[in-house]
Amino acid sequence: MTNNELRTPSLLDALIPIAALVVMMGSAVYLFKDNSSYGPNQIALLLAMGLAAIIGMKNGYSWRTIEKGIVDGISMSLGACLILLAVGALIGTWMLAGTVPTLIYFGLELLNPSFFYAAACLICAVVAMSIGSSWTTAATVGVALMGVSAGMDMSAAITAGAVVSGAYFGDKISPLSETTNLAPAVAGTDLFEHIRYMLWTTIPSFVLALILFTVLGFSEGGEAQASRIVEMQTLLNESFKLGWHLLVPLIVLLTLAVKKMPAFPAVFIGALLGGIWAVVFQWDVVVSMASSEDSTNIGALKVVWTALFDGVSFSTPDENLNSLLSRGGMSSMLNTIWLIICAMSFGAVLERVGLLKRAVSAILYGAKSAGDMVLRTILTCFGTNLVTADQYMAIVMPGRMYKEEFEKRGLDQLNLSRSLEDGGTLTSPLIPWNTCGAYMHSVLLVNPFDYIFYAFFNVINPILAVCYAYFGIKILRITPPDSVVSTQGNQ
Repeated sequence: MTNNELRTPSLLDALIPIAALVVMMGSAVYLFKDNSSYGPNQIALLLAMGLAAIIGMKNGYSWRTIEKGIVDGISMSLGACLILLAVGALIGTWMLAGTVPTLIYFGLELLNPSFFYAAACLICAVVAMSIGSSWTTAATVGVALMGVSAGMDMSAAITAGAVVSGAYFGDKISPLSETTNLAPAVAGTDLFEHIRYMLWTTIPSFVLALILFTVLGFSEGGEAQASRIVEMQTLLNESFKLGWHLLVPLIVLLTLAVKKMPAFPAVFIGALLGGIWAVVFQWDVVVSMASSEDSTNIGALKVVWTALFDGVSFSTPDENLNSLLSRGGMSSMLNTIWLIICAMSFGAVLERVGLLKRAVSAILYGAKSAGDMVLRTILTCFGTNLVTADQYMAIVMPGRMYKEEFEKRGLDQLNLSRSLEDGGTLTSPLIPWNTCGAYMHSVLLVNPFDYIFYAFFNVINPILAVCYAYFGIKILRITPPDSVVSTQGNQ
């Protein structure tokens, strides 16, 4: 069957693989609980991909065409996979060098338990806004804040929610962010006008999030025991030679990010610098981990090399501290990369055989008001995040499909670009199999299903955007092209 004989998929065709995936994902969570992302979800995605491929072949697509779509889809995620590997190496060497332990130590010294969640959110927001990367923020400051949270006996889920909220707020309003540049590019709007227009929804959402984190901090702050904090600091001080100089790798990484160096080389440079810092400032720690069969220098080299690919393992009298510090390495990211590859394969097949476009076209049916358009755009972005597992796809595809429709209905494209970020960027870390959700899980060690109700900014912002649209608040309008033609004709 040639391309001219391809059949347009029906709505049932489009819904079958999506419904099958939802059922299988639900079953995986029910049967395997927290381990669902370590194999069961991947199998569900591949089975759903196979079902979509069968439907595509029924409609005339060849396997060669579908396979090319899969390869193209996976290639889109390779950049993220490389960053994940670099982040794994960075965490390993920064643990060994004492960089993360130093951040934890001083965080325990400076942060008050009553204001911890709000402070964590605000710190991540400032860092992410400065460097334009929610991923780098979570992998550096976020990891340290998770350690501080453990030292204070605070909730890991709420802390992860605060980190994600702050990181994505800063990322969303930073002109250095890739997604903040991508949304206006797709919608056809100016970058800085786009950022200014987003402030009407992002600022109130962020303020509400900070208020909620403050309330939660006061309710839990009294439970944090001073003796536990002192104990954690003592163990850190005994295990490492701590000092402000150990933060140089972090400063270098943030500087490279501000200078707009691509994430992969910047993070990997930070990881290598962490290895050098470990040898220079934590020599006793490095030597203690070396094999007795090797010479001192060779043993030290092998320890740093191992930290890059397999992380580090510490043994202190405190098991909680051991689990906090014993992590990192490229190998720790392999399961996440496996999940991303499977998710991108599923999304790529849906797009290549036209099933995703068919499902989305049904969403627009019956849309009349600006509120309807914004709601459907945000839902489409969220749905695209669910089925394609990639935030870039969740911005580009709905943007391409709805651009003309917004113009026809007399809505300025700024409404579209803001909605793409509200629905595409912000919901991506809330989905465990999405590249962003899988990344946050790997770095923060908290499942998105656990922190989803505490990522207040990411949840409040899309809801507030829809409310604005239905009440007509800050909805920009233009003269529809049809109206212009009609007016000129009457003249």
